[in-house]
Amino acid sequence: VSNKHKPWIETEYQGIVMENDNTVLLNPPLFALDKDAPLHYAGEICGFRVHNGPGGSGSAQFEAVVLDRSTGEGLVRSKEPLDCESQKEHSFTIQAYDCGEGPDGTNSKKSHKATVHVRVNDVNEFSPVFVERRYEASVPEGRLFDRIVRVEAVDADCSPQYSQICFYDIITPNVPFTIDNDGNIKNTEPLDSKRQRVHSFWVTAFDCGKNRAQADAQVIVTVKPSCKPGWIGWTKRIEYTPGSGSIPLFPNLHLETCEETVWNIQATVELQTGHIGKGCDRDSYSDRSVRRLCGAVRGEVELLPPPSPATNWTAAVPTLPSSDSSLVFSFNGSTHVAVVPDSVASAVSGDHFTLQLWMRRGGASTQPPANQARGSRKEEETIICSTVKNDDSYSHYSLSVHGCRLSLFYWPDVSSARPVKFLWKLEQVCDSEWHHLSLSVQFPSVTLYVDGVTFDPALIHDNGAIPNPAPHQRLVIGACWGNFTISHIGYKGLLSGVTVRPGNVEPHSVVECLYACREGLDFGDLETLGSGMKVHVNPSQSVLVLEGDDIESFNRAVQQVTYRNSLRFATPGVRPLKLTTSLRCFSEESCLSLRQLEGYLVVLQPDAPQISLSGVGPHLARPAAEFEGPQGVPLFPELRIVCSLSHAVNTAAQGMEGGALMSDAVAHTLDGCEVQPLGEELNPEREELLVDMEALKERGLDIINTTAYIAITGAESISVYEDVLRSIRYRLAKGSARFERRFRLSCSEMNGRYTSNELTLEVNFLHSLDSLYHPSHLLASQQQFLHPSHHTGELSGHTLPNPHRNSVVPGAATVIIMVCVGFLVVMVILGVFRIRSIHRRSEGGGGGKEGSNQWDDSALTIIVNPMETYENRMGIATDMEGECDDEEEVVDSPDDTSDDQRIIIKKEGRDSAPRRY
Repeated sequence: VSNKHKPWIETEYQGIVMENDNTVLLNPPLFALDKDAPLHYAGEICGFRVHNGPGGSGSAQFEAVVLDRSTGEGLVRSKEPLDCESQKEHSFTIQAYDCGEGPDGTNSKKSHKATVHVRVNDVNEFSPVFVERRYEASVPEGRLFDRIVRVEAVDADCSPQYSQICFYDIITPNVPFTIDNDGNIKNTEPLDSKRQRVHSFWVTAFDCGKNRAQADAQVIVTVKPSCKPGWIGWTKRIEYTPGSGSIPLFPNLHLETCEETVWNIQATVELQTGHIGKGCDRDSYSDRSVRRLCGAVRGEVELLPPPSPATNWTAAVPTLPSSDSSLVFSFNGSTHVAVVPDSVASAVSGDHFTLQLWMRRGGASTQPPANQARGSRKEEETIICSTVKNDDSYSHYSLSVHGCRLSLFYWPDVSSARPVKFLWKLEQVCDSEWHHLSLSVQFPSVTLYVDGVTFDPALIHDNGAIPNPAPHQRLVIGACWGNFTISHIGYKGLLSGVTVRPGNVEPHSVVECLYACREGLDFGDLETLGSGMKVHVNPSQSVLVLEGDDIESFNRAVQQVTYRNSLRFATPGVRPLKLTTSLRCFSEESCLSLRQLEGYLVVLQPDAPQISLSGVGPHLARPAAEFEGPQGVPLFPELRIVCSLSHAVNTAAQGMEGGALMSDAVAHTLDGCEVQPLGEELNPEREELLVDMEALKERGLDIINTTAYIAITGAESISVYEDVLRSIRYRLAKGSARFERRFRLSCSEMNGRYTSNELTLEVNFLHSLDSLYHPSHLLASQQQFLHPSHHTGELSGHTLPNPHRNSVVPGAATVIIMVCVGFLVVMVILGVFRIRSIHRRSEGGGGGKEGSNQWDDSALTIIVNPMETYENRMGIATDMEGECDDEEEVVDSPDDTSDDQRIIIKKEGRDSAPRRY
């Protein structure tokens, strides 16, 4: 047999073998092919040879055997068990050879050499072993730690599955410790050295094959008695009852430094009131009322009034709700602009004026986005721009913001003088919080008040020769103009309470009062400060800083920090409170670091005042002639207004700054009353309410007088409002008196926050007999009573008198009652006569028809209406005598109220319809 071809095998094999097995599983399986098949010997595979590879593995460790000579199937196996921990991978070559041309293997041929890669798979034969048999740690008591000690175990297996420690476990029960998968041990509760000084427990480890450690490890934690540096006695919630004056915030607070030597201590107390009104709790009255209470000079002109037909230049500017009832306008820097009419702008001309406003940069949001803020503040934003005529010349000024700078550009005379620019660098301009600005101009002197604090200009310079503004009067808010067109570089933010008052500037005390926060931080007694102690309070009294070098003096000073609120009716709600402390030690590396403490102050709901209106009866009856007189009749001549509280006001702290506002005179100040006619509105042609306008002007009160109501507004004392309301008179035109008219009176204080009871007054007009029975009045009365549907609009609000109340026309009522009694007697006589007639006829006609013709007097019902006139009653009596045989006769009042009374005479067996009289 001729052996012509070599055997063929794959060029590379991948194999795996387990540590506890010697058979190598190859991929692909080991098969040697020979083209001489199926020749005997020449086409058969007689064996495989293993050659050493580059790593030294080979014939010494592996062997290959033939399982089937005809198919060439072979098997690779290790000669001895393999150890993954010693060598994870083996590489060698393998070669197949056929059986040659005979039994002796003559002319045997070999295949090419194929590479075999064998990976030894691990068996979880080792358990975890702790690096240390015992772990010890010491910790101070009273604290929770992220890690007290870390234990570590290792596993000798070669594979990640069995060599990694998957988790640790504390096997000692009921210990205040826990361990994570990395071996970190921490306490689950603060440790107390007095309760247990040493904690001893055991831990174990598991590898990912769930083999437990051969030996557990012991952990010993020693608890050391420790000092607790920090503030002791901190109360997170503090309650404040309105009317309590000043209360200490930290009466039991003291600082513990654990004998650490410090040479400087600084504590900052911050009270957050930005969400209360415009930065803090202020008077709840309107801006105009606050100006009166602060003694400001009158004559201010409101440049951003509420939109109305008379003040329509603010209608295009959006408004936002405000927690303090003031009107807030939003400007977007382009389309939102208010152009003040020339008639208003001319009233604020001159080079002596005071400009006041509330402003907040950044629009409706608390803080504008960073990219928007940076982009919008690269350009100068104009808040107000004005050119006004002064005699024969024009002056020009504009107030603008640029970044954190406020600038006033002033041009005394646009035709000749050169402009001057005043600059202030202010953090308040760019912090996106509410601030009050008051700019007093007495050129060349300019004074700026921000939140009641004076700021001098940082820079005053002459801009040199620049184009003169056009000599045309114009006042614009939210932008400026150039070449007679509105500039689009306008103000972006919120404005409120923008006013200008020409003339002398406001005194500093008035400006402080207008801005003053009625709540804030304060220090109890400066005389108790120890040596080296310093106290600083910012103008808005929202931040108080204490600084010192002695622990004992510092602790006494902290306990003197107080909160005050001088408003009797303080705004309820939560004020967040923060305490930040910094320490400086001689050794900076070991100096203590104290965390910031946070809490909150809760202002409780104040006791609502009870405003009571009294002294006015439910009825006011006067002759109609008095109402038709030139002065009319006072509606509330004996009005009394009383404001009471559920308990007395604590006035112990009235000696403090601003404490005067705690007095009863201010706490019981009204700011508005309203008189409203009930039913139909006042008809100016027939009736009117008279108010002394001169008296209102002298007291600085405002009035809204319409046909629907009269509203008198302005903060004033109760006595002033009593005088004003007592002077209100009601007057009628000649011949316009009806029977009654009703009015309702109500008052309020704190800008409508608290309201009084509603006092209703019914005005009755008394008519004399002559006027009542005068033909013209009689006809009018008949038409009104008999045809009410024709006068519905005319009588709306004028109801007829109720007979169950005291009559407002005693003479007329007496006559009518007498007429009705006489009429009743006549009706009784007629009834008796009728009965006797029927009785005679029944006797003469026989008893057969007695039952059908007998008068049935059981259905006789007599009801008298006293409001029928004498003439009407006489006409009714005459008709009844002629129509007495009708089945049903009715006398009915034209009114359909519960007081209507009727006369009904009913007979059985008749079909005729009833008649009304």
